[in-house]
Amino acid sequence: MDAIVAFFSGVSSLGVSVVMPIVLTILGVLFGAGFGKSLKAGLTVGIGFIGLNLVINQLMGTDLATGVTAMVERFGLELSVMDVGWPAASAIAMGSIVGTIIIPLGLLVNIVMLLTNTTQTADVDIWNYWHFAFTGALVAIVTNNVAFGIAAAIINEVVVLVIGDVTAPMVEESLGLPGVSIPHGFAGAYAPIAAAVNWIIDKIPGLNKIDINVRTMQKKFGVFGEPVLLGSIIGLLIGLLAGYGFLPSTAADGTTVPSVLSMAVYMGAVMVLIPKMAALLMEGLMPVSDAASAFIQKRFQNRGKIYIGLDSAVGTGHPVTLTMALILVPVSIFLAFILPGNKVVPLADLACIPYMLVLVTPIVHENGFRGLITGIIVLAVGFYIATDLSPLITSAAANVNFDMGGAAAISSICDGANPLTWVITRAASFLGPIGLVVTGVIAVALAVWNRSRILKEAAELHAADASKANE
Repeated sequence: MDAIVAFFSGVSSLGVSVVMPIVLTILGVLFGAGFGKSLKAGLTVGIGFIGLNLVINQLMGTDLATGVTAMVERFGLELSVMDVGWPAASAIAMGSIVGTIIIPLGLLVNIVMLLTNTTQTADVDIWNYWHFAFTGALVAIVTNNVAFGIAAAIINEVVVLVIGDVTAPMVEESLGLPGVSIPHGFAGAYAPIAAAVNWIIDKIPGLNKIDINVRTMQKKFGVFGEPVLLGSIIGLLIGLLAGYGFLPSTAADGTTVPSVLSMAVYMGAVMVLIPKMAALLMEGLMPVSDAASAFIQKRFQNRGKIYIGLDSAVGTGHPVTLTMALILVPVSIFLAFILPGNKVVPLADLACIPYMLVLVTPIVHENGFRGLITGIIVLAVGFYIATDLSPLITSAAANVNFDMGGAAAISSICDGANPLTWVITRAASFLGPIGLVVTGVIAVALAVWNRSRILKEAAELHAADASKANE
């Protein structure tokens, strides 16, 4: 067992851009795509992740975060909990005892669910199993029991896999990702909230008629509706709010302060480059996805459709998602300032806002108005969750000797503000083992319901195929 854990921990430490090519190459060969074709597909996906990470980490994680820091200082925000970002959160999660076994454990749970027809998703995105480990690490702290932490991680995974299944048809249609589901621990947590908001707005006369369609806006405003100009305008506003000048300057500490115009170009680049990197991911994924579909249809005719589960990064290039994300960056700063009781200053994880919205976009049918309403709600609630969980996250960081950079308390918008993580953690915190039993029963009930839905879908597909064969 120690050897297995060590192997998977070593593989995970390679990072998503290396892990995904290995996994997809193996999957492609197993599904009959051939080694050469599978290797090329896997490497293309890995390169896409590298490009995507470069764009998001530099342009949003560094340049945008610098502007936001300047805004915080300029407007005198006094917030005591530092947003350390998802890389720190993942390091804390994978450094925990739960994290050391989460990959083999997560794969085992996924295989069992596939065999029992309780999921349609083959979740190959093993790097992002850290989201499940993060929940498990927090539960292990509040219960002082590692076994309870492991149970919490499994509960989290089961719920997210069901969410990935249910949203997969919308992902296929809206995001143009055939054969793909997004069982992402961060993005998936906001799908039920988006569905609830969408349902409520449908019931409100007048409000249900509002539809901000980014694609239509692009056509209506011509070149000024293009993503590059929308991003540049938003970047210009952020630069002005940060107090930047129209020429670069030097701060008191000797660092270079970018200009307003630089920020405008940076955010315009975000709107152009992220979709291109997402397209590269899809180019690499398609051969493996097609081979997987053919394999399943041939050997598992009673199973219905099987989806390849991927990182929500594959959906960040959607114009609605990107536009909403850039608008919500300054909104998040405003919310952090005005929300009573919030202690978190959003910094490093501002780059994660697009990931937060990936499943929101298809659920609201690409309606930018409903997407923004949902985004504001989840951000506002997220700040309170991140504030509430910050003592636990700080303790988890101390347990794995994570360098907090002198911060007295830390949190994260990614997973630190995750409502699913909060529900599971606080259920265990307030009710102990009973809380885990309750959330576990809910997860099992969702899996059973999902099984009935999958079998019904499989029967309908089989009937349709038989009808075609008789014609």
